[in-house]
Amino acid sequence: MQTVHHPLLSPSLGTRRTLTSLHFGPEQATQKAYIQASLHADELPGMLVAHHLRDLLSAAEARDELLGKVVLVPMANPIGLSQTVMHHQLGRFELASMENFNRHYPDFFVLLRDELAPLLGPDPKQNQATVRAAMARALDEQAPSTELQSLRQNLMRLSHDADLVLDLHCDFEAVMHLYVEQAVMDRLAPLARYLGARAVLWANGSGGSISFDEALSGPWWRLRAHFAGQAPVPLGCASTTVELRGQTDVSDAQALQDALAICHYLQHEGLLAGAPPALPPALCEPTPLAGTEALIAPHPGVIAFTCAPGDEVQPGQVLAHVVDPVAHRRTAVTSSIAGVIYARQNLRWATAGLELCRVAGREPIRSGNLLSP
Repeated sequence: MQTVHHPLLSPSLGTRRTLTSLHFGPEQATQKAYIQASLHADELPGMLVAHHLRDLLSAAEARDELLGKVVLVPMANPIGLSQTVMHHQLGRFELASMENFNRHYPDFFVLLRDELAPLLGPDPKQNQATVRAAMARALDEQAPSTELQSLRQNLMRLSHDADLVLDLHCDFEAVMHLYVEQAVMDRLAPLARYLGARAVLWANGSGGSISFDEALSGPWWRLRAHFAGQAPVPLGCASTTVELRGQTDVSDAQALQDALAICHYLQHEGLLAGAPPALPPALCEPTPLAGTEALIAPHPGVIAFTCAPGDEVQPGQVLAHVVDPVAHRRTAVTSSIAGVIYARQNLRWATAGLELCRVAGREPIRSGNLLSP
């Protein structure tokens, strides 16, 4: 294992933060996986999974069982991790800019499509190398002026040439679920099965500011469509956001289970030697991200949930009550669709408009920006 430290731009006099990456496997390997934890720094299950994954990968490397390169970033957001107020972690948005740490990544398709037009030829493998080289040049040409911009640049430099990318997150209270782009859904389906995902939410781009995982898989299917009939562009990267249940689902037993599942997937993909266990049965069918319904608090009050993450629900079913003890009113919040509750709020006091929970349905009901800010 090689440890590399990446200093970030200093945001102030007398301070400097560092991103750390761990590199496993033979340098000459042709396949590469990139795995990072806690880009939203208050989402901690991924860090514990990365802790166990480091041990598993180190042991595999010592046995010469790593066939591909694996880059592990066990803590992807030193900025957010330092944003602690009275012991409460504020890790989703940078306080300086109020930007989401998992948005505003480069749109390689727009940046590179004109440059690539005269460079692509009939060989898909060569085209893959050409695209990755162009990505590297685009990243090198960036001139970050803030600490957050330098963090994003470093994360992209570490991951842009990976075949597989796993971005480990979690929700407030949730079951295991994945966000994927439709073009790479089949390649990531075994990962969902090894992890025991209860929802796999797919989209062809989420419609908002580009998230980390979409910055990596999105350019490939968009370039493939753009150059169809002119040059074959392979799907050079399958990336996914893995939501490791809820924020308090942090235990060694669960983290080791998830780390083993990721290793089984690496075996399935040929980056790790050995035959993986037989694929477990799928616990869900992939559903469109546009088919999710967010249930909103109609007024302030105490939240009394009647259903839990993982529950199957039907149209008209009450999922929660919002109780105003002053006005002595109780308002039922009902689902308008059939599906599974895959995430819910961990607060129990609602201000008006608070998102209470989300249901994954089978038919699209939304358009536009499909992700939260």
